[in-house]
Amino acid sequence: MTTFKDRATKSPSPAVATGKARTAGRYSLAEVLEILAGGRLPLRFTAYDGSSAGPPDASFGLDLKTPRGTSYLATGRGDLGLARAYIAGDLDIRGVHPGDPYELLKALADSLVFIHPPVRTMVDIIRSIGVEHLRPIAPPPQEAQPRWRRIAGGLRHSKTRDADAVHHHYDVSNTFYELVLGPSMTYTCACYPHGSASLEEAQENKYRLVFEKLRLTPGDRLLDVGCGWGGMVRYAARRGVRATGVTLSTEQAGWARRAISDEGLSDLAEVRYGDYRDVRETGFDAVSSIGLLEHIGRRNYPSYFRFLQSRLRPGGLLLNHSITRPENHHLPEARGFIDRYVFPDGELTGSGRIISDAQNIGLEVLHDENLRPHYAMTLRDWCANLVDHWDEAVAEVGLPTAKVWGLYMAGSRLGFESNGIQLHQILMTRPGNQSGVGELPLRPWWTP
Repeated sequence: MTTFKDRATKSPSPAVATGKARTAGRYSLAEVLEILAGGRLPLRFTAYDGSSAGPPDASFGLDLKTPRGTSYLATGRGDLGLARAYIAGDLDIRGVHPGDPYELLKALADSLVFIHPPVRTMVDIIRSIGVEHLRPIAPPPQEAQPRWRRIAGGLRHSKTRDADAVHHHYDVSNTFYELVLGPSMTYTCACYPHGSASLEEAQENKYRLVFEKLRLTPGDRLLDVGCGWGGMVRYAARRGVRATGVTLSTEQAGWARRAISDEGLSDLAEVRYGDYRDVRETGFDAVSSIGLLEHIGRRNYPSYFRFLQSRLRPGGLLLNHSITRPENHHLPEARGFIDRYVFPDGELTGSGRIISDAQNIGLEVLHDENLRPHYAMTLRDWCANLVDHWDEAVAEVGLPTAKVWGLYMAGSRLGFESNGIQLHQILMTRPGNQSGVGELPLRPWWTP
């Protein structure tokens, strides 16, 4: 949400917004923020010590309400301190709805760049804040444990630890997800056929795109790993495909099974609760993985693709739909707010790494498509749903969790808009006995 760059070693003289003279070597909280921001605050900041900074007529504002909030801000690296103070209620935001703080986050991302003040100034800042606020304190209860402490739940990306991570994120409340995701109950990037399309149109179009890319026809068998609430499974079953989905979320599995029964699709559709690695059947005509790879772990990509390939018949098709980084050299681990509050143990890499690992185990890559702008639009519409149903959402999951989701979705929207993250659909095939791709058409066969 903000960036940190080394800048000039001479810090600016902070304005004393309260109009009071500053004691030598002591700064108000507002002055501390002004120094660290190089005097360029894009919003109005007020603090419990009576100080304030930033343009008085700013459209957005931050209100630091308690000393505990100061401790969170001083001890949390990057965006984690800001998130802790906000989620705990020690930092309020003004000018935006908590279900969609996009405009405030955009103002911070566009204009706020922290600096390294001179050592003497930093000493004065520490004295002003108080050493007691530099000692870490217990985070809000919504926060997951740091990675080093999660080892008690098993090695990273073991079956037990993956189940815990999925439970943290996906077993929030089906009712809450219905409020945010809408009738499709689809928690992955939509594909908008045109700029004015609704979220529901775009999600239906996404399933249509996956279905066509996999060349599914009545009587085919589809395996959908990480199937969520069964949207792809039901879409395929309505078109005569025998579809099996698997999810590590008990809440998702229960909801999906009821939806399958309500639609009269039980003869064709099935959703199982369990790990994708426990699927024993083979010979599927197609495999779809929509939003699962982010939870697999970079070092497990080869075994992941090898397993999915083993479930396919020769000549069968595999579509991997996942969030990626825009490059391939960044460390894969998510950190800070995302790791602690949203996706514990989540890992993102570039599409180049994904394609390389798929190719190295013998899959043939046929097509790669980046849907980055579509995910920004999807998040925009999810935030709009959360705003529209804010009171219901808060009643269902509590104010802190609802604030986590507003912050997460609005921040993610910024990430997709700025090309900080992307969304790639990669279509692959398990080569058959014939040379080349055999039965496949010579050119793409789906409607974009």
